[in-house]
Amino acid sequence: MGCRGAGLILGAIALLAACSPQGDTAVADPAEPAIHAESGNRIVPVVISSGEGSHTFRAELADTPELQRKGLMHRTRLGPDEAMLFPNDAPTAQAFWMKNTPIPLDIIFVGLDGRITNIAAMAEPYSEQQIYSVGSASAVLEVPGGRAAELGIEPGDGVSW
Repeated sequence: MGCRGAGLILGAIALLAACSPQGDTAVADPAEPAIHAESGNRIVPVVISSGEGSHTFRAELADTPELQRKGLMHRTRLGPDEAMLFPNDAPTAQAFWMKNTPIPLDIIFVGLDGRITNIAAMAEPYSEQQIYSVGSASAVLEVPGGRAAELGIEPGDGVSW
């Protein structure tokens, strides 16, 4: 084999090596929960369905008393499809406030039937005024202020996670 043939073989080997998986790269395991880069909270998909279609939010899961007390306090930004979900193991009437929360939020209350009961739109940043659910809530979802209206989300829409 001449120099040209050896060069072609070496070139092909180099090309294959460049295209093969590298030891330093890791593929995310789909069985592993997604984690929010800033907060370290687990992320779950939350789907809101209406007659118009559906929309999925990537919601940080506030599933412990500590995470529920902290909520989105001190957060200065929330992406358009980001949210925080507060599931309630013992469904009861819920009250939320905006203490230490510098961004406006839409607070979406989810009834026992998995449907939105009421929405507190554009909750005022830093306010300590209580915002109440209409009846018992199985969960509360906080999304960026104004996003519910922008997407046409309204009471009666279904919520699943």
